[in-house]
Amino acid sequence: MSKIAGIWSRVQRALFHIEDSLPQLTAQHKRLIEVLEVLRIEVHVPPRCWQRVGRKPKDRRALARAFVAKALYNLPQTNLLIARLKTDRTLRQICGWEQGRQVPSESTFSRAFAQFAQLGLTQRVHASLVTEYCSEQIICHVARDSTDIEAREKPKKKQERRRYRPGRPGKGEVRPPASPNRLTRQYEQSAAEAIAELPTACDVGTKKNSKGKVKHWVGYKFHVDIGDGGLPLAAVTTSASLHDSQVAIPLMKLTASRVTVLYELMDSAYDAALIHQCCRGLDHVPIIEGNPRRGVARPMEPDRVRRYRARSQSERFHSDLKDNHGGRMVRVRGHPKVESHLMFGLLVVFAKTLLGLI
Repeated sequence: MSKIAGIWSRVQRALFHIEDSLPQLTAQHKRLIEVLEVLRIEVHVPPRCWQRVGRKPKDRRALARAFVAKALYNLPQTNLLIARLKTDRTLRQICGWEQGRQVPSESTFSRAFAQFAQLGLTQRVHASLVTEYCSEQIICHVARDSTDIEAREKPKKKQERRRYRPGRPGKGEVRPPASPNRLTRQYEQSAAEAIAELPTACDVGTKKNSKGKVKHWVGYKFHVDIGDGGLPLAAVTTSASLHDSQVAIPLMKLTASRVTVLYELMDSAYDAALIHQCCRGLDHVPIIEGNPRRGVARPMEPDRVRRYRARSQSERFHSDLKDNHGGRMVRVRGHPKVESHLMFGLLVVFAKTLLGLI
């Protein structure tokens, strides 16, 4: 709690110094300064992440701060961000440019974003924030869920698996031994190894909403673990067609490596024996809604029903990300860039939630 409480004094000092030089601060400007002071994303930008020959590139630290502003202001396109930077002197100076002619072109923003995605900048910043502010806390409830992310890409065609006729192999027929399924492999793997095996290509996803209607979309899935108070603790972006249960074990191992967790809350999509077993192996208590397989669903104990209500914090996070911080406006292509775009929004939500907890 001492680290979280120390944020506000740092934010106040930053606002005090900036208000002297920029007297025309609006509420949006102050909120951006608070978010940037919490994230301190420029610390994680490599000092020289460019080639040794050729023209000297633009300052990547200012570009990283500008992408945070884009997520905070929910701007759908980079050209709108550039136009706002050129007309809003206060915003421009907060990001790190004194004059409008110093604001880079749209192609420079695009190259910088590709570098950030390749370096995994946003994932590193998020891991650092969780370790710094949450590692000493006991997280009572972690709500795990995914949300659909629509993308403007052509879906990848699925490779047809070779199917064998049922029964014994024919004379002279050689069949390869059956490999263990993904959940069995993940149980023995580390979080990084399991995440590396997950499919990440853009494809078609299908799910049934709360009203029983089937929805189809082209794009990805964003899987997030949400802790007490709405703080996102871990996130993974996968193909849209991947079932939620295939990401549960990597996420719970990743979250467990960062914070101390007591209860894990999941819906019926995660009701699998290996997920229960792995959760208990990490000394966590799984509270998973029973899946009505064969028409029979296991009822929950009354105390667990009360705890399961905390899973709504995951739905609030996804709604905030989509409605206010770019989750519905993915204009980039390819898994690294899509994940980086979503993680910029997640970082803004993390900073806002942390400031709200002070």
